[in-house]
Amino acid sequence: MLLEFFQWCETVRLGRLVVESLWLFPVIEAVHLLSLSMLGGAVLIVDLRMLGFGLTDRSVAEVFRNARPWLIGAIVGLIATGIPLFLSEPIKLYYSTSFWVKMSGLAIVLPFTFFIRNPAALSEPVRHTARRQMLAGALSIGLWVTVAAAGRWIGFS
Repeated sequence: MLLEFFQWCETVRLGRLVVESLWLFPVIEAVHLLSLSMLGGAVLIVDLRMLGFGLTDRSVAEVFRNARPWLIGAIVGLIATGIPLFLSEPIKLYYSTSFWVKMSGLAIVLPFTFFIRNPAALSEPVRHTARRQMLAGALSIGLWVTVAAAGRWIGFS
């Protein structure tokens, strides 16, 4: 059933446009990578602050509030570019282990980010929440690195 969905995706016009165009795929890929860079910056600046590194003159909550629009913008950019990239080669991706690792990682890291990491970043740093912030920051970095690495390996599979 899932393979049938991927086969159907191969017939979607947007995917064909991306494949048939000389410039569309590289432009979309470039915007995807720029969005990934923006996401990395927004995640790392908060997570490193949660771990006690950098911007120590500012609270974690303040750093988080300043980075949140960049995080949301990056996620929107990644989704907007990821869909046409997916539609340009769905059958290849169906058989790619790296793709499934990336999608599984996203299924874990997105809820983790919005329901665990972000609330931890906004909590006041008292003794027990400081440890929770550090753990959330470390896990966040590890999960996002996994997603990014798997995404990078899609091109090699």
